[in-house]
Amino acid sequence: MTSTLLAPAKLTWSLKVGARRADGFHDLDSEMVTLDLADLLVIDSDGDGLVVTGEQHVRLGWLGAGPDNLVARALSLVDRRAKVSLHKRIPIGGGLGGGSADAGAILRWAGGVPLRDAARLGGDVPFCMVGGRAQIRGLGEVVAPLDFEERSVVLLIPPFGVDTRSAYQALDELRSRGKGHHDRNDLTEAAMMVEPELATWWDAFAQTSGLEPVLAGSGSTLYVEGDPTDLGLAGVSTLRVGDHEGTLIVARTVPGAFGEPRDG
Repeated sequence: MTSTLLAPAKLTWSLKVGARRADGFHDLDSEMVTLDLADLLVIDSDGDGLVVTGEQHVRLGWLGAGPDNLVARALSLVDRRAKVSLHKRIPIGGGLGGGSADAGAILRWAGGVPLRDAARLGGDVPFCMVGGRAQIRGLGEVVAPLDFEERSVVLLIPPFGVDTRSAYQALDELRSRGKGHHDRNDLTEAAMMVEPELATWWDAFAQTSGLEPVLAGSGSTLYVEGDPTDLGLAGVSTLRVGDHEGTLIVARTVPGAFGEPRDG
């Protein structure tokens, strides 16, 4: 039997990061929303293995299909075997929770697990399993639903990612100097420390859109809220900085983890 479902991206609307804990992690206080940008999974419950297709960065080998992939780990968590064909649409390494979205979809397909168990796969996985709009606390295992708000955003995907662990390490360094706090996302300055080019893309996006961008998660994705027509970005799919080109994606919030399994 096969099931087809969507794994929607998450967008970090705001992020406050607590002090580093004794275990090396940080408590979070974050608002997250689900977007209509989504990966596609086809699950054959009679098969085994993982096949990944999709974006160019997948073909370049940036995403492995081995046992460390979050799809494989999610299957292991629920003690299930299946052949999963994963078509990537969510950019990898951009802070949009692509791997967590895939894991959350697998957990929904399997009937769900307690949020604390989902958090064993990563801090974004509990929210991605539930979706919608929620306040996230702790290490991601506390998910408090919020009323849905329809929002439209334009995402800028620069041609590089930001390593999440490095961003948190940079934040600890900034905090030791009394810095590392931001109105919308505490990782903003830290991400620019890890990838200094991000500041150039930030400035270019601000100039193009007329708004101050917001960092998505640990980056590198940046976004602004608004209708692309009002922002002067209707029909614009790329942004060039020097000799490099970033991708612009229009997305909207959706109420919940849509794309429940369709059996066939």
